[in-house]
Amino acid sequence: MAKELNLSSLKPAQSQKARKRIGRGLGSGKGRYSGRGIKGQKSRAGSHKMRAGFEGGQMPIYMRLGKQRGATSKDAMPIGPFRTSTAPVNVGSLDLFDDGAEVTPETLVEKGLLKHTKMDVKLLGNGELKKKLTIRVHAISATAREKVQSAGGTVALLKEPKPKKQRQSKPKPAAAEPEAPAAQVETEPEPADEPTPEEG
Repeated sequence: MAKELNLSSLKPAQSQKARKRIGRGLGSGKGRYSGRGIKGQKSRAGSHKMRAGFEGGQMPIYMRLGKQRGATSKDAMPIGPFRTSTAPVNVGSLDLFDDGAEVTPETLVEKGLLKHTKMDVKLLGNGELKKKLTIRVHAISATAREKVQSAGGTVALLKEPKPKKQRQSKPKPAAAEPEAPAAQVETEPEPADEPTPEEG
């Protein structure tokens, strides 16, 4: 026989755990120190709002580890062979343009190939290009230039390429040749002094 349902027999569908009521006196089970212990940093107000990686004031592990050499800020880009200061765009992604269209950093942003025009654009040669396009970018690779020109397009750079600095190798000092022995010059013997008539 089912139990009669009334206001005195109502129960929640799931049992609820009573929240911890701290700071309610010694008889509450969490009295005196309210579960925080005696003194120390974590007994103070605001102590549980420490930032990630905070180790209580000691030197944190990310500062104890070795650092990458060189300037690593965003203002110091580029750094290393794997970082560049140009936004790469491959020729294979230029199929979004119509035949005979002009490709500029602004049109690349409109097509969603770039996020903004704050960085220089470099066209790379990955992919195939079958449309005749007029391309105006800041830099282009040799492979990309060849593919654009083979498709009948033209390329115009918005920035003059920087001339590569050639290392000037110091000329090696020539090996000193052995000196030839000085030629011996035969000298005639000087004539002996003849006695003067006064001495005779």
